[in-house]
Parts: sequence; structure tokens; C-alpha cells
Amino acid sequence: MIELRTPAEIEAMRPAGRFVAETLATLRDETKVGTNLLSIDRRAHELIRRAGAESCYIDYHPSFGARPFGKVICTSVNDAVLHGLPFDYALRDGDLVSLDFAVSIDGWVADSAVSFVVGTPRDEDLALIATTEQALDAAIAAAVVGNRIGDISHAIAEIAHADGYSINTDFGGHGVGRVMHGDPHVPNDGKPNRGYPLRAGLVVALEPWFLAGTDELITDPDGWTLRSADGSRGAHSEHTVAITEAGPITLTDRSFLGVD
Repeated sequence: MIELRTPAEIEAMRPAGRFVAETLATLRDETKVGTNLLSIDRRAHELIRRAGAESCYIDYHPSFGARPFGKVICTSVNDAVLHGLPFDYALRDGDLVSLDFAVSIDGWVADSAVSFVVGTPRDEDLALIATTEQALDAAIAAAVVGNRIGDISHAIAEIAHADGYSINTDFGGHGVGRVMHGDPHVPNDGKPNRGYPLRAGLVVALEPWFLAGTDELITDPDGWTLRSADGSRGAHSEHTVAITEAGPITLTDRSFLGVD
């Protein structure tokens, strides 16, 4: 069921959005060559406790997960792009890292993701990350009253295809509110003027993610981590966005922190 939020409810979602933005900015700043993925999870857990927030991940057990997730953040590295389950791995120079983080504060959820390189970056990794960020900007610009879900999907796909990337539509954006994943599904490819009409009060997590060489995924033995089928690297950018009569509001915007 698709739910629309009142202006007051959207305002009530701002603390969760701000906390998610601040946490991702902090974790990105602290994550270096040598940082262990389990340390990132412990740090995120510490920040959650300090803020009185609740993790949306730790007990999460959807049909596609082998077991409850058990951690509070997704850490996907290099050829892993989604749902990366933190494990005992120290980041190496040039690793491409995607952090995906969602919490609930006062019963309202915000969800966001960021990709970056630790140490010495490769040009092709920076280009891939930039494409996801540009696609996210295009998706947010299309999230206006009067458009449809297909307009958002098409805006994402145009950016990806122009840069030579193929698109997997198994996982994409989604509704956000009292729970992390709700209707509608927002695929990263679609036709304009198709799908659910965008209305004021709709809150969605928009999340372009692309792989450098394929659109096929495989699942790790951990039952969660999704990797490219050909070993190529992936990147993922995501924001929680409220659609209003005055235009889209990016609830997880990090620009106020002086970061992208």
C-alpha cells in the first residue's frame, strides 16, 4: 500500500534524515586504508545508541535474506554493490566502498548510501561513482508532483546509459516511512509517463546503483552480499526524498555538512 505523508509528518522525518546524513559523513571521514569493516559497524552502532535511534537493519529478515542481517550498516567493497554484510576485512589502498545506512527516530525512517574510494583512486572508479551521483541528482529533479515513477526511472537510466553502464532492475528505490521498505518500487530503468503518479506527501528512497561491466548479480555465501557476476566494481548512491507541492525535499542531504 502506498502511503502519503502530511506536511507535519514530513517535518517529523527530518531528524532521522539529518542523523543518517551526519552518520554517513562521519563514517566516510573516518574510513581509511586499514579500517576494518567490523569497526565501521561498531562505530555506526555507537552513534545509533548515542542518538537514541533504532537500526532498521539488525533484525531485518526479508525473503531475499538468508537470515536476520545482524549488523547496523551495509558495507559493500569493490565488486560488492548492495547489502554488504560487514566481516573481518581491513580495507586496502584503492578499495571502492559503499556504505548504506538506515535508522528510525521517533518511529520515522530515513535511508541513504554513499560510495567512495579509500587511498589512491582509479579513474574508472571515480567515473562510476560520479555516474551514480549524477543519476541520483536527476532522479531527485524528476521527483515532482505531476510526474510518474517512470519519469524518475527514466531520468536515472538516461545518465547510466549515456556513460555506458547497463542496469539491473531487481533492486531499486522504494517507499519510506514507518518502515524501511515500502511501496512503491522505483526501478533504476523505466519509461517516462508510466507508473504511479507522483503526489505531494510521497516519500521515497531513490538509489541508483551500477556495475562497471555487467547487470548480473550473485549472492555471497553469507546470504546477503550482492556482487557483480563478472567481478567488476559497483557503486551506489541513495537519498530519502519527500515529494511536496513546493518541490522535492532531500531529507538525507549532506550538503549542510559541507560534504557531497
